[in-house]
Amino acid sequence: MTFEGLDGSGKTTQARLLAERLSQDGEVVATREPGGTPLGERIRQVLLHGEDVSPWAEAALFAAARAELVAQVIRPALDRGAAVVCDRYIDSSLAYQGIGRGLGIEEVLQLNLAVVGGLLPDRTFVLMLDPATAAKRTRRARDRIEREGEAFHAALDSAYWQLGQLFPERIVLLDGSLEKEELAERVRAAL
Repeated sequence: MTFEGLDGSGKTTQARLLAERLSQDGEVVATREPGGTPLGERIRQVLLHGEDVSPWAEAALFAAARAELVAQVIRPALDRGAAVVCDRYIDSSLAYQGIGRGLGIEEVLQLNLAVVGGLLPDRTFVLMLDPATAAKRTRRARDRIEREGEAFHAALDSAYWQLGQLFPERIVLLDGSLEKEELAERVRAAL
């Protein structure tokens, strides 16, 4: 399972709550993107706190971190029967680079499917929250991508709606303005 949405939408909280709940029934591996491996964490620093990079370089760096995460963490966990809960995955790249940066959904999807060997989540929960409210919820210093303008974040909001329409068999759009306990119940119900 993966969680998506704008920064401040509650995806990290919901990923944690689901992982805690699922751990009552067996092994759960919780991870995040970019990151989750030593290489992924170094790439995270470059992507979120480094200088600006071109859209395709950004997409390729996210894909590289994702490839390492799948090879080192996700696939081994799935092979041993563990549940995996990931805070962001391929749909972030489709929204941020495919739509937000204008690279194209299909092009970014093909790049990412190649590097992860076609591995897609069984279910992706997208927490929909208007960009202004999401920005107000973010308490820490803003990273390189969070500092993008309002137009970029509005495009991301629209992008997640589009992805929900394109992939309804695995993407569940949820109201990120709900109280965290009610939202967690809706996540569990959708499993």
